[in-house]
Amino acid sequence: MSASPSAPPVVGFVSLGCPKALVDSERILTQLKAEGYEISGQYEDSDLVVVNTCGFIDDAVQESLDAIGEALHENGRVIVTGCLGSKPAAGAQGETGEDLIRRLHPKVLAVTGAHATAEVMAAIHKELPKPHDPFIDLVPEQGIRLTPHHSAYLKVSEGCNHRCTFCIIPSMRGDLVSRPIGEVMREAEALVKSGAREILVISQDTSAYGVDLKYRTDFVDGRPVRSRFTELIRELSQLDVWVRLHYVYPYPHVDEVLDLMAAQSGVRGVLPYLDIPLQHSHPEVLRRMKRPASGEKNLERIQAWRRAVPNLTIRSTFIAGFPGETESEHQHLLDFLTEAQIDRLGCFAYSPVDGAAANDLPGALPEEVREARRDAVMAHQAPIAAARLSRWVGQRAVVLVDELDIDEGCLIGRTTADAPEIDGIVRIYPDPNSRHTVEAAVGEFCEVEITQSDDYDLEGIYMKALTQPHSN
Repeated sequence: MSASPSAPPVVGFVSLGCPKALVDSERILTQLKAEGYEISGQYEDSDLVVVNTCGFIDDAVQESLDAIGEALHENGRVIVTGCLGSKPAAGAQGETGEDLIRRLHPKVLAVTGAHATAEVMAAIHKELPKPHDPFIDLVPEQGIRLTPHHSAYLKVSEGCNHRCTFCIIPSMRGDLVSRPIGEVMREAEALVKSGAREILVISQDTSAYGVDLKYRTDFVDGRPVRSRFTELIRELSQLDVWVRLHYVYPYPHVDEVLDLMAAQSGVRGVLPYLDIPLQHSHPEVLRRMKRPASGEKNLERIQAWRRAVPNLTIRSTFIAGFPGETESEHQHLLDFLTEAQIDRLGCFAYSPVDGAAANDLPGALPEEVREARRDAVMAHQAPIAAARLSRWVGQRAVVLVDELDIDEGCLIGRTTADAPEIDGIVRIYPDPNSRHTVEAAVGEFCEVEITQSDDYDLEGIYMKALTQPHSN
């Protein structure tokens, strides 16, 4: 396709990877829209295509390379950005991510790294000059978003100060760089104004927010407030929405927001939900991983959190078959899961990543052993997760409606225990004994009586709507 002189240029966009990459995509799309470009989800409608890549594990690298190849085949003019472009030199050939992309796809127009909006825009300007300066209201205040209008990610920092041996993210995204609290809160308020009913707080290490700024004071609505994790969460708790915390390391100061979780109710407040990437339980495995906490302290902290917030939901991820992991260390992880009673759990078989320090550790395990241990963790966790979920049966829960399933004749939503895309759902059916119609709409809250649970999801009967539809 070629833009006519009177038509605005059109940019296609493919976004891969984690929520942090999704926010990068939203920023690029916002800038494109602000400058008058049109956005398309179709290759054939686009003057060029931007592919935002992931480069963390081998499967993600392959998915990104395949997406680049598809965009080149379908459109021919492709700009690549994201973590794969930032990946440092590794492997036998000493290739960077950019080297790999250009070797396999030499026809790409440009390659940039992660959180590189300015570089991407410069490449687009070179290949597809921007149209005349638009009026400011061509783009909404909250920017262009790829999530449903009622659920939005809020990225509070970039990068990470840890050097976990299995991870290469700091080499791609750099050290921790926190956004001043005033800037974060202005974005959060714009998201709420646009109709967001749930804000998902993300970064590489959310509980380290503000460390790099030395907790410098900024201004929120004219008030001096420190750029620090606790102060940020307290400010967000004042918004009339759900606030969900992701990528929280179990530092002691996380205790400072437990009172907000305990006080959360209805359609607003800091949810009793923590996404904590623990990765393992055994102190020696954590030492080899260079993780910032030991297994025993993590268990003690989880138990203390549950005493303070009995309805707390904990999500975590673990790695099975890390180099040097013994049978007893693997069993330690299974025993930890029994004690910790994690609500939502993901487990990955260890996968070598080019450039990761863990590749040089002794004791690499065969792939079949790593896969078997991953399967053992998930099998061990399944009855724990089912038992934790069954506690919802018989309760009335506040549910945020995500979609309408016409075939099933139900609404699909989530409780406070369920983050979008990664956790479970609630199927909401009309009450067969009631003449009242279902008034809740997508993007709104309703009260549901939970009647059934399985390993991952809930079912319930619609009781009443809790908010009126927004007019955006």
